[in-house]
Parts: sequence; structure tokens; C-alpha cells
Amino acid sequence: MLRRVNKSIFGLRREGFPMSEARMMYFEEDDVLHLSISDEPEAGSVELGPNITVELNAQGEMIGIEILEASHFIRDSIMESVQARVLRISDFGALATAASVSAVGAEVYA
Repeated sequence: MLRRVNKSIFGLRREGFPMSEARMMYFEEDDVLHLSISDEPEAGSVELGPNITVELNAQGEMIGIEILEASHFIRDSIMESVQARVLRISDFGALATAASVSAVGAEVYA
């Protein structure tokens, strides 16, 4: 028997299945990733972006997500995440260097 839990999705209160019950299917030939969190029939969908569609049940609750060109989406998402971290690290390094230079400059003028 499946245990149902309450979840908040997109700010809406939703009774759904635990994340351990979620299913992920990848269709390599079409490069489509499908995440399903419920076996309910799809009654509608909302396009979040050019290649991302949220599937909804009859009550307008999310039951799945479909990502077209999934390999590109995942690659680009990982690259954006890595670049953001590298920038944060390099920004921190630049701030630390500027602080060191300022401290040395303060000692020279003291």
C-alpha cells in the first residue's frame, strides 16, 4: 500500500506520493526525460519553458514533468552551476586579494 503525504508544489498544497515513489524515464532515441510523481491521468499541461512541460491532473495539480532535449538541458544546468561556483570562488579570491592589498597599503601609510 502506498503511503500518501502532503507536499507543497508551486505554492499549492497537494496530497501526493512520497518522492521515493517518483519515477524517472529517459527515452534516449528522442532525448526526452519524463519525471512522474503520480499515476493519475493527465488532464492538461503548462509549458514552463521552450523544452519543459509540467503535466497536470484534473484538479490542476502537478503529476509529472517532461523535458525535451534532456541531455542538453542537464549539461547546460550543470555547466551553469559550475560556472556560478567558479565565479563565486574567483570573486572571493579577488575580494581577499583586494583586502590584503588594502591592509598592506594601510601599513605603508601608517
